Amino acid sequence: MSDEQPPSRTAPGKRWVERISQLFSGEPQDLDDLLDILREARENHLLDTDALSMIEGVLQVSQMRVRDIMIPRVQMVVVPKDAELETIFPLVIEFCHSRYPVIDGDRSKVVGVLLAKDLLARVLQNKTMTVQEIMRHACVVPESKRLNVLLKELRTTGNHMAIVVDEYGQAAGLVTIEDVLEEIVGEIEDEHDDHEDEGYVFQRSANEFMIKALMPIDEFDEYFSTNFTTDEYDTIGGFLVSQLEHMPKKGENVLVDNMRFEVVRADNRRVHLIKLKTQNNQMAGKQV
Repeated sequence: MSDEQPPSRTAPGKRWVERISQLFSGEPQDLDDLLDILREARENHLLDTDALSMIEGVLQVSQMRVRDIMIPRVQMVVVPKDAELETIFPLVIEFCHSRYPVIDGDRSKVVGVLLAKDLLARVLQNKTMTVQEIMRHACVVPESKRLNVLLKELRTTGNHMAIVVDEYGQAAGLVTIEDVLEEIVGEIEDEHDDHEDEGYVFQRSANEFMIKALMPIDEFDEYFSTNFTTDEYDTIGGFLVSQLEHMPKKGENVLVDNMRFEVVRADNRRVHLIKLKTQNNQMAGKQV
């Protein structure tokens, strides 16, 4: 009779012991385990919400690729290489970007990058100069490049914009260092971003409001005479997440106490702007 033990009888027991050991070791075995530990740390007040959000963003960036966040080719604001400097001023003034892809014929052929500061410096010298004469070399990256690798390269080279190319070498879009950083810290707004209102609430009609998701929940209760305040969340955005029980996407909506909340703007980590429709016209038109 053989002394060998059938593998089918010992392997399950071994796996069970390993699982028990991992459970009591407290060490994360994969990314999901690590995130669970970090979220528990937040619940125990060892991390605040913003710190946890940024850590999650860093971990997420390491898993994402350039194609996931790039601005598509059709949405790029471009300038032709043979355009005279004076002729592109209206476009630069309208969009207020600091950098513009330079194209040769069509958007799939990006041959350089025009910096607004170079334009301002040179146009005073010679308005008939062409864009091609002052454009800079374009940083080119493939769609498949991981975001954490791209961020390191942009920081090392000092580039703020990269042209994304497809497998045929044609421009598929562009990505900026700000796009990558926003995946970590959330949306970065500047003086050129569109602000509908400086307060938290903008009343569009008797029954419709635009609300910034960062509006404190107690201020929302005071404004709309509701009673949503709880220790589980601090903002109306947090309230919406708790109602849907997942991170909301643009267009998602939920009905609570005759109030319909719709997500107008959100990224993959937080809500930014909410539309509220009420079923009565007794809401005050004040600003918070």
